Amino acid sequence: MPVHTSGSFQGGRGKGVGLSLALGSALAFGGSGVAAKPLIEAGLDPLHVVWLRVTGAALVMLPLAVRHRALLRRRPALLAGFGLLAVAGVQACYFAALSRIPVGVALLVEYLAPALVLGWVRFVQRRPVTRAAALGVVLAVGGLACVVEVWSGLSFDALGLLLALGAACCQVGYFVLSDQGSDSGADAPDPLGVIAYGLLVGAAVLTVVARPWGMDWSVLAHTAPMNGRPVAAWLLLAWIVLIATVVAYVTGVLSVRRLSPQVAGVVACLEAVIATVLAWVLLGEHLSAPQIAGGAVVLVGAFIAQSSTPAKGSAEPVVSGAAEKELSARGTAA
Repeated sequence: MPVHTSGSFQGGRGKGVGLSLALGSALAFGGSGVAAKPLIEAGLDPLHVVWLRVTGAALVMLPLAVRHRALLRRRPALLAGFGLLAVAGVQACYFAALSRIPVGVALLVEYLAPALVLGWVRFVQRRPVTRAAALGVVLAVGGLACVVEVWSGLSFDALGLLLALGAACCQVGYFVLSDQGSDSGADAPDPLGVIAYGLLVGAAVLTVVARPWGMDWSVLAHTAPMNGRPVAAWLLLAWIVLIATVVAYVTGVLSVRRLSPQVAGVVACLEAVIATVLAWVLLGEHLSAPQIAGGAVVLVGAFIAQSSTPAKGSAEPVVSGAAEKELSARGTAA
């Protein structure tokens, strides 16, 4: 479990580890679509793929849920919230939005989450954020618009946009809830336990939504086409479950604990860039010049946001979750 320190060397090292974890999470999440698309094209319903993904990951993490069963008594609201918002909510709202609006529009609206995180921190929690963090969000969202080429299929559907916004709000819940308890020392909820129970709750909710008893299970016994090459369906599913879900959630939550919800949220925008690049390499979906330029802008925005914490002793507002909590605690004590 990450430990926040006051030393500049240790703080810088912890931030570097946090950024590495955030990038690893973006890479893992970004690869989910590349593995899921062949399964969908082979005949699986998108919601069934989501159910397999979450349920498979929940089974993998089940031993950790048993190990951390005390969390059910200590933090039931956190576990329920993480499962409903960070797992089931994001997936269900996003795929429902896709049935009504273009993929690019849905993805862009969902990745308004970093901006919504800043709004939550500033106006709900009433904590300061830096101008650089806000600039990073603006650049990342603008670059993301180019990556998904939102102008190529923009159409207004009130319900579809509302569902996509719901996915964005659920993603805010993912970042905010991932940061819960990071300053509680030995009493902080173990992130692996939170993820394990979150996946179990998400699997239960998605079972009702996806109704897997009507799924064509025979698809998993055959191959699925990936850019003209047959790939074993079970291998693609294993990638989605182990890498794109288990590894993605673990590294993502740990990165939020070491950084802050708003910084980790901006770095997470790299997921769209990674997904687009992987689709180019593995699925033959070529990148256009605006997409390449947009990817560069997302990278710049993520870099600005992650480097926005002022030096120790600065009078400027800070974006680091640990530093803000320490200042808040001191103010309360005074």
